[in-house]
Amino acid sequence: MSLTAADAPLCLPPRPLNRAPRALLPDGTVDTHFHVFADGVPLASPRSYTPHVRTLADWQAYAAAVNIAQGVLVQPSVYGFDNSVLLDALAADRANLRGIVVLHPETDKAEFQRLDALGVRGVRVNTRNKGGLPFTSIAALSARIADLGWMLQFQVRPAQLEEIAALLPAIACPVVLDHLGFLDLDAADAGAQLAKIQHLLDAPDCYAKLSAPYRLTRAAGSPAFAAAARQLLASHPERLLWGSDWPHTELFDRMPDDAELIELTHDWLGDESVAHQVLVTNAQTLFFSR
Repeated sequence: MSLTAADAPLCLPPRPLNRAPRALLPDGTVDTHFHVFADGVPLASPRSYTPHVRTLADWQAYAAAVNIAQGVLVQPSVYGFDNSVLLDALAADRANLRGIVVLHPETDKAEFQRLDALGVRGVRVNTRNKGGLPFTSIAALSARIADLGWMLQFQVRPAQLEEIAALLPAIACPVVLDHLGFLDLDAADAGAQLAKIQHLLDAPDCYAKLSAPYRLTRAAGSPAFAAAARQLLASHPERLLWGSDWPHTELFDRMPDDAELIELTHDWLGDESVAHQVLVTNAQTLFFSR
């Protein structure tokens, strides 16, 4: 384990929120994707990046400023299988927080049940980053978590979307795709790739996060993410979630402005009823129904 950036570059810190967005998020909004990082906790080695310390209190200040009511903590790859930072955060506000962890498939039943009582609602499979859980764990994990009502959350490369589609019949729990499967929305075949997301969303209990537009387009302010979001909102509004991706880890050359991101979210969501479904209803049903 390592605390230094010797084996992984130090990413940019989030920009201070110096102004409120023009319009706040609707009451009851759930941020389904954010991370926290504690001081002095060892980081995995190898890893893909080195984060800055950002605590639950930091996220709560951001959430209050934009009117986020509840949140879902996602285990970052830099902590590997050590979920302690996430679990400490859950313990601080069990009513309004849920968690997605990284676990060995061989983890005993009592530990799964303990984590469930703490507010954990799923396991993350991450094939993009060093230290993530691989696809080989999917079958065993699905069988272990189905009875708990947990989900499998995938952070993958676009080329793996077809592999997920092939695995879906054997997965006995909900599936969530991080950041639209990391599609390259500037690519010539972006339309065909988006159709693969729509095909996945046709399956029972499959969801996608409309999040991190700066990871899916190369130019700041590109209209490609908004166009993709609107296409999915027209076809599968009941299968879409929103996440802030705060504090925007693994960025090294440009950091988005959080107020602008909220304003862009309002732009592509458009209709208030659709916005409420994506920002509130879908997420509360999936993560906070118990």
